[in-house]
Amino acid sequence: MTERDRQLVRALQEGFPLVERPYAEVARRAGWPEPEVIARLREWRESGVLRRICAYIRHREAGYAANGMAVWDVAEEQLEQVGARMASSPMVSHCYAREPRERFPWRLYTMLHGRSRDEVHVEVERLAEAEGIEHRRVLFSTRELKRSSVAFFPDDDD
Repeated sequence: MTERDRQLVRALQEGFPLVERPYAEVARRAGWPEPEVIARLREWRESGVLRRICAYIRHREAGYAANGMAVWDVAEEQLEQVGARMASSPMVSHCYAREPRERFPWRLYTMLHGRSRDEVHVEVERLAEAEGIEHRRVLFSTRELKRSSVAFFPDDDD
């Protein structure tokens, strides 16, 4: 990635403005012409560097107060298939594979969001039944201590 590309990433990290032409504003921030911004984003999308451009909803303010991280005992050879099916649930925002540990033997992790803990538990039970998974746990968030997006190229490059 060139320094010019990093400038575009920095401009994107500030978020999209709620204006009639958001790409023009991002271009202004980056010091690029708008058509070049759009072309570069297309290139990144086609190459897989950029997965998507999306809006983040403040889920608590939208009524989704229950955040549960479900941990699942899934065999290594089933991990990819089970993970893909669980990731397709509309309540699952994140789905990760991790190495199991002796005292915490879970291999698959999913983050679910619901309006209540009961709603999250119902979806966890549905997923467990669909996949035939007996051993699982749900760890609920009690409060948010920090929430921010990753800054890939901070302004102070030292």
